[in-house]
Formats: sequence, structure tokens, C-alpha cells
Amino acid sequence: MPGPLQINGSVSVPEAELGWRFSRSSGPGGQGVNTTDSRVELSFDLAATEALGPVFKARALERLGPRLVNGVITIAASEFRSQLRNREAAEMRLAQMLREAIAPPPKKRRPTKPSRGAVERRIAAKKRRSDLKRLRGDQH
Repeated sequence: MPGPLQINGSVSVPEAELGWRFSRSSGPGGQGVNTTDSRVELSFDLAATEALGPVFKARALERLGPRLVNGVITIAASEFRSQLRNREAAEMRLAQMLREAIAPPPKKRRPTKPSRGAVERRIAAKKRRSDLKRLRGDQH
């Protein structure tokens, strides 16, 4: 867990750029409920990071815009009782989110026309169906 957060093969975020906060999880209690700070908040300043190149950074800022607060993205994890597992979950979520944010945009769809054979087959099938229904009505 210590060390840089690996986003993809060429991009990693240094540990120094990740901010951690710990607090008590909500929900039903049990032994140790009021003593363990197992909820984890991981924050990453996307606007000020040096880990991403200018193209990746611009793409991520645009795609994650609604989730950012002053250029900072925050991920909370409290689904596990263990602080360590919540830290791992938060790191995995941040890495996945950044991976999707810096991914290249999908290729544009090139409009195509159906082939002449496909059009003829469709028309023939419609004609067969039409004939079947027409013949069905004459049997009174």
C-alpha cells in the first residue's frame, strides 16, 4: 500500500499528493464502535497535480468536473470494519475513477448504409408477412 498509486502502465500518483482523513464509521455499533476510526477519506488535488500530463489533466478535469470541489476529488470508504481495507478500497476507487477519466475518447461512429441485399431481404420478408396476413383474412 505505501508508495505511489498506480493508475495505468504509464501514470502513477505519488504518495505525497494523496491526503488521508480518518473518522468513525456510521451505522450499527458493536465492540469497539466508538474507539476505531475505520472510515477513510482519500483526497487528491487534481487541479494542482504534477502526476498527470497536461492532456490527461485537462481531460480528467473536464470529465470529473461535477465531482470536484475546488479542484480536489474526495473518495470516502467505510464498508469494511478494518481501516486498512477501507484505505485499500478508497485507493482502488480513486485509481479506477482516474483511469476512466484519462481514457481516450471513443472513436466517432462512421455512418453506414445497409447493403442493397439487406434492403431487398427486408422488403421480401415484409412482403411475405403481408401476404400471410392478407390470406388469413379471406377465410370467413
